[in-house]
Amino acid sequence: MSDYLTAALYKFVDLPDFAELCAPLQAFCESQAVKGTLLLATEGINGTIAGPEAGVRAVLARLRSDPRLAGLAHKESWSQKAPFYRMKVRLKREIVTLGVDGINPNRMAGRYVKPEQWNALIREPDVVLIDTRNDYEVRIGTFEGAINPKTDSFSQLPAWVEREMQPGGRLHAQDGKKPRVAMFCTGGIRCEKSTAFMRTRGFDEVFHLEGGILKYLETVTPEQSSWQGECFVFDERVSVGHDLQPGHYDLCRSCRDPVSAEDKRSPLYVEGVSCPNCHGTKTEEQMQGFLERQRQIALAKARNERHIGVPRGRAALPPHEAS
Repeated sequence: MSDYLTAALYKFVDLPDFAELCAPLQAFCESQAVKGTLLLATEGINGTIAGPEAGVRAVLARLRSDPRLAGLAHKESWSQKAPFYRMKVRLKREIVTLGVDGINPNRMAGRYVKPEQWNALIREPDVVLIDTRNDYEVRIGTFEGAINPKTDSFSQLPAWVEREMQPGGRLHAQDGKKPRVAMFCTGGIRCEKSTAFMRTRGFDEVFHLEGGILKYLETVTPEQSSWQGECFVFDERVSVGHDLQPGHYDLCRSCRDPVSAEDKRSPLYVEGVSCPNCHGTKTEEQMQGFLERQRQIALAKARNERHIGVPRGRAALPPHEAS
C-alpha cells in the first residue's frame, strides 16, 4: 500500500473570520505531520494536503468540525513519495483568483453535470466546450473538441470571454440567443467561478463538470473516455491519467512547466535549468542559480538526503490556484 494520502479540497462559504483560523490550522497540520497548502479567504477554503492517512483524516475532521465546513468534500489519491515538503496556510483575497468583483458561486454557479453524463453533453452540436485551465495545463491533455483560451492565468479568462462574445467570436449570440456553454477544470473550483461569471454576462445555459477532470478520470473507464492525454496536477506527481495513476511528465524546475520524454531529448533541455518552453528566457544570473541548485540536489541525492529547496512555484500550490 502507498504511504502518503493526498486530499484535494475546496468549498465556497462565508468565512469572515478567516484570518483567525490561520495560525491554529497551521499548528494542527504540523502536529499531524501533514504538508501541503491551504488557502483561506472570506469566500472559503481551497487546498491540497498530504501525509500519513491518520494525520490527513484528522485535519479533514478538524475542518469539518466547523459547522460552516461540515459539508466539505475532498478527493483522495495515494502515492509512494511525499507530494509536498512544507505546510503553509495562506490568507488570500480569493481562494481562486478570477479578479472580478461580485462573483458568488454559492448563488450564481452553473449546473453540475456528473462525470457519467458529461460525454453526452459535450457531444451535443450546439454546446461550446471550454477548458478553463491555463495553457501549460491544456498542452498535456484536454477533452476532445475543447477550446483552449490559451491563458497564462485564470484571471485572464474574463477578457477572453469578452473577446469571444464579439461578432465572429465563438461565444457571440446568434439571433439574439447566446450559446450553451460547458466548462471544466482540474477539480471543479475554477468552474464554479467561471460559470458564475458567465451567468453575469447573460449566458443562461451554463454547465460544469462536477468534481472536475480528476473525478472524471476516476469514474469513467478509458474505453468510454473523451479525455485525451494526461491531467496536470499541482504536486510532485506532475500529471495523472485514468484512475488517477501517476502520469509520464516531470517538471521543469526553471519555468515550472511539465516536460515530456521528448522534451528531455531536446538540446534545449538541461535538467533543473531549462526546457524547450523556457530556454533563452532567463538571465545569466538566474541560470547560474539554477545550476548551483541542481548541483546541490545531486549532492543531496548522493548522500541519500532530501533536498528541500526543490518544490517551489506551481507544484507547491494547491490544485487550480496557479496564476
